[in-house]
Amino acid sequence: MTLASLGEFGLIASVTTGRTQPASTLLGPGDDAAVVAAPDGRVVACTDVLVEGVHFRLDWSTPEQVGRKAAAANLADVAAMGAVPTALLVGLACPADTDVEMLQALTDGLWAEAATAGAGVVGGDVAASSQLVLSVTALGSLGGLDPVTRGGARPGDVVAVAGRLGWSAAGLAVLGRGFRSPVAVVGAHRVPEPPYAAGPQAARAGATAMIDVSDGLLADLGHVAVASGVVVDVRSAAFSVAGRLADVGQALGVDPLHWILTGGEDHALVAAFPGPVPEGWSVVGEVRSGAAAVLVDGRPYEGGPAGWEHFSR
Repeated sequence: MTLASLGEFGLIASVTTGRTQPASTLLGPGDDAAVVAAPDGRVVACTDVLVEGVHFRLDWSTPEQVGRKAAAANLADVAAMGAVPTALLVGLACPADTDVEMLQALTDGLWAEAATAGAGVVGGDVAASSQLVLSVTALGSLGGLDPVTRGGARPGDVVAVAGRLGWSAAGLAVLGRGFRSPVAVVGAHRVPEPPYAAGPQAARAGATAMIDVSDGLLADLGHVAVASGVVVDVRSAAFSVAGRLADVGQALGVDPLHWILTGGEDHALVAAFPGPVPEGWSVVGEVRSGAAAVLVDGRPYEGGPAGWEHFSR
């Protein structure tokens, strides 16, 4: 069955009926707008657009994996503000001849990843398009905490990471060479595993700045450095290279440290702390005074681009 035969409202009914919502969803799909609880009067909100052929490929990932990845990219942004995800809104544009089973699997992935973070899918929209495009908006609750922005890092802070780095980039490199294994590495590219709980944990621990690693550790730390007006110095020796990454790097002739420092889409969290870091966080560098810059072992990184940037290639 295609979308043209099922229709817009038939599709919406098929992907929303019988779903379970968290307590924060006061009114879910089916009305002009959803209603989501905001106990402290503030809502964290972010949006990402994912385009087939740019952000995902259906010959590399299943529709469910695409849905999970689309949700994770936004939910991680909420966590990076120190907030708890509460809801997703999903805009879907695709050709009329798109297979309905594929769209149902994609939305299954969205619902599954939302549930992993404790959020619900509360609404959205469907439109006709010449290619498959997803626009996902995530909402979150600060729970009485102050938001942790990119602009608060101070000289003397330590820089720490929660979550894995380099795995998605390694998986992309493997897929780009036409391989489908190692499964763990390829799977990391298909479905990231953001440490959602680490964001609020960092906020409670007094993190001064935080960001999720979507474009590459060095590139994203660059945003922190500019917003905070500081130098961020990363220590390469602080990163341990997992055996799987080392094996893939050797097979492809790539230093796996490059993936760790510049690879995106793992959606780890990196934050600055004025003192001891919470459990599960690993110190990888420090913040110093000076003109905004990101250094590796005290020097500018010379291993290539610091990360992904749209429109630059």
